Amino acid sequence: MGLIPVAAIPHVPHANIITDYCIGSVGAVNSVFIFSSVPAEQIKTVRLDPESRTSNNLAKVLLKFHFKQDVAFTTEPDAVTDAIVLIGDRTFGKKGDYAYVYDMGEEWMKFTGLPFVYAAWVANKQIPEAFVTEFNAALKLGLASRPEVIRNLPENPDFDLEDYLMHKLDFEFTAKKREALNLFLGYIEQL
Repeated sequence: MGLIPVAAIPHVPHANIITDYCIGSVGAVNSVFIFSSVPAEQIKTVRLDPESRTSNNLAKVLLKFHFKQDVAFTTEPDAVTDAIVLIGDRTFGKKGDYAYVYDMGEEWMKFTGLPFVYAAWVANKQIPEAFVTEFNAALKLGLASRPEVIRNLPENPDFDLEDYLMHKLDFEFTAKKREALNLFLGYIEQL
């Protein structure tokens, strides 16, 4: 059992999402971006993020099906491209550095009308229901503790951590998120 990027789920034999929680967003997430020197409709080359299978696949899906672009992708770290995929804390304070900024959670919502799931708790074998119930309770408690955790984090002048952890990330694995996940995995198969 582990918290895995959802793009890896098809590669896990007997994968089963086992909790009521995930890492997701309903609209803009503010940490999963396509940063570009040109408008999305002109992107022809993209350097992918070496740290994210899901975000790279989301970028490919959005560029092909939402923006209707035929794009060449690379993982070469020094490649000069029209755009790059960047995620996580490496994006904090970077939005002003690029002419065009596409929050992929927001673009997915525009494209599908659905939230997005970046990672989920997945098991590859049957997990006892009592454990799942206790684990869900522990995750719920952890999420309820976010305000206390935020108070103890160092301030980041380039990024609003409270907004990010309390409003941008969305942790409930809802029916709409399950629908979005199935749709996303279907799009990946078409790449």
